[in-house]
Amino acid sequence: MTSEVDFTENYLERLRDGQTAALLAGFAGEPAVDYPLGGSVRGAEAFRKFVADRSAWLSERGARIERLRTTRASGRTVSENLVYLTLPDRAGEVEVPVAVVGAHAPDGRLNALRVYHSLWPLFGAHRVRPPLLAADPAARFTDVVAEYQRALDSGNIDAIVKAFEPDGYFREPAGGEWIYRGQARLREFMTHLLTSGGIRLEHCTITDDGVACALEFNAVQFGPHALAPQAGVAVYERGPSGRLHAARIYDDVNVEALAGG
Repeated sequence: MTSEVDFTENYLERLRDGQTAALLAGFAGEPAVDYPLGGSVRGAEAFRKFVADRSAWLSERGARIERLRTTRASGRTVSENLVYLTLPDRAGEVEVPVAVVGAHAPDGRLNALRVYHSLWPLFGAHRVRPPLLAADPAARFTDVVAEYQRALDSGNIDAIVKAFEPDGYFREPAGGEWIYRGQARLREFMTHLLTSGGIRLEHCTITDDGVACALEFNAVQFGPHALAPQAGVAVYERGPSGRLHAARIYDDVNVEALAGG
């Protein structure tokens, strides 16, 4: 039997390589996948077509996959990756940060798989992604992650910067050059981003292994802008000091249009 851990971590490689049988074996029941480029896939027949289509799409673009980190806890696995693609209208490879979240059954196979990434690196445009999960009022953070969430919600830039280690970084969903490392760069970025106020997130699932904490969320407020709720996931990685070493975001919220608005 394919284990949940192996299935979630190997999902992107198996999808690229068209390994339909191995992918199907990872589900406890009917396949259930949600992904940004097409929406929801339910059932074996739809899943087989999905694998064939996505495998061809990835292979045509010479997809290379680099695994960054895996976080496991609370019946879920969150696999962070960088996918490198060669696009017909771009020079060189395009980097797309992709997070894969697997929710598994007691026997280790999957009940559902949720894939998160921004469409900006591919198309230079955003797309509103409706919620995949309901908010969970019982979802609670501890330590520096709780501090960061309170500061983000209120738009408290000093508290956000204080939550990071001196060499900590924030990475936007677009990846590539959109990384802000060190407290001076963090302050500059957050000052621009949060000019009009904080970002409010509904908390859906929390997967915390003690080093990294992954939050599946719905973004519902950006400064003065009430948003149509939009699905995403963020991973907050603690450093040796207990402060944040990194915050990596996987969503498609149009921050370019909303920042400072």
